[in-house]
Amino acid sequence: MLMRARIYRQSKPAGQSGQAITHTWVLDYGQNRPRHVDSLMGWTGSTDTPSQLQLQFPDQNSAIAYATTQGIAYDIEIPAPRHRRPKAYADNFRYDRIQNWTH
Repeated sequence: MLMRARIYRQSKPAGQSGQAITHTWVLDYGQNRPRHVDSLMGWTGSTDTPSQLQLQFPDQNSAIAYATTQGIAYDIEIPAPRHRRPKAYADNFRYDRIQNWTH
């Protein structure tokens, strides 16, 4: 059974606040062959090289174009929109602040 490739937008690393890598789109191949455990070393391996690849593209359309020209079946994962609320340090000292002052 052939797995479908997955096209998605790279997410932000959890430990960092930067948005630099979130603008690229990634094509991940699915796993087509089962993994096996090496009896001597105990490592998990596979003979399925495409499942180890991640191709990066500048936009969604170029990732789709690559997949269609190579004949790769794919699923697209559209990211959920982020809701950002602007914050200011001065809001900590507002007179109509709801929480109690803790300092």
